[in-house]
Amino acid sequence: GRKFMNRITINILATLAGLVFSPAISADGDGSVSLDEAAERYVRLVLAMGEHDASYVDAYYGPARWREDAAAATPDLETISGRARALQESLQDTSADCGSDGYLRRSYLAIQLGSLAAYADSKAGDGFESFDAEALALYDTQPPVRELSGFDGILAQLDELLPGEEPLHERVSQFTRQYEIPPDRLDAVFKNAIEACRERTLPYIALPANEDFVLEYVTDVPWGAYNWYQGNAHSLIQVNTSFPLFIDRAIDLGCHEGYPGHHVYNALLEEEFVNQRGWMEFSVYALFSPQSLIAEGTANYGVDLAFPGDEKLEYEKSHLYPLAGLDPSTAEQYRQFREISAELTYARNEVARLFAVGE
Repeated sequence: GRKFMNRITINILATLAGLVFSPAISADGDGSVSLDEAAERYVRLVLAMGEHDASYVDAYYGPARWREDAAAATPDLETISGRARALQESLQDTSADCGSDGYLRRSYLAIQLGSLAAYADSKAGDGFESFDAEALALYDTQPPVRELSGFDGILAQLDELLPGEEPLHERVSQFTRQYEIPPDRLDAVFKNAIEACRERTLPYIALPANEDFVLEYVTDVPWGAYNWYQGNAHSLIQVNTSFPLFIDRAIDLGCHEGYPGHHVYNALLEEEFVNQRGWMEFSVYALFSPQSLIAEGTANYGVDLAFPGDEKLEYEKSHLYPLAGLDPSTAEQYRQFREISAELTYARNEVARLFAVGE
């Protein structure tokens, strides 16, 4: 498992950050716009979109003046969309002979600009015609379709694992309640889990020497946990205590939000691309964009990289269950429950797909 993690890490970093630096490259034959200029225009457009929708800019650590300019003279949504599409078109029309790093930058900018234009159009109009249209326009992906009846077999497995006369959802609620982390033990459990995630990341990924995070507990927000990247290799990781927090979430969130998830991902983007290469397009993170597909996918996959096989269960039993005051002898049954019920998460896509079209 550790060798596999090392190999995957090397491949990811080679793809994202192993290219040879070259100076600004002309975006077309007559030199009308360089990639550095295109990058600045893209960042300014994202910041302008953020003035229309406060959720759009998830992180920014570029020049303060660019953000001030966006706030002082914010173009309307139609203008943002038009400028994004024009810039995207100019990038698509450029010569392919600009080196591997130029190709990477141009491709990234073009796809992000298309998403930005689509989002501006949706805000100016009536949104998207369907869930699938939105997923393709904003995230450049087509989620698989699963019929709701296809989950019946998974429900049958849960029914067998948790026998009883009550409705299945009540049995599930009763079963999972015994794995809820008590509020007075939450901080100790989460700090231990995040530190374990960090220890398992450091042997394979060199992080900036000053990297760090602050852990906060919040309420009344719509998500379970969130990483707010602050720049300079620092993050604010917030955990929502309005919802019950179960023992398996400690490592999941520690890896996903911290190591080797969002905190590491953003710190490496900033260090390698912005600080070392001056690729300013990576100084801003547009939340509703293809970049999020990569960020969320790698953060989820980071759990299995840091804790392959049975290592997550064994660590929970030996460290986290005792810290939470829970009985580790029942951990195996809870693991079985998690593995079966994980397949039900795909139902969220189907519910969203139906909701988006009023069904």
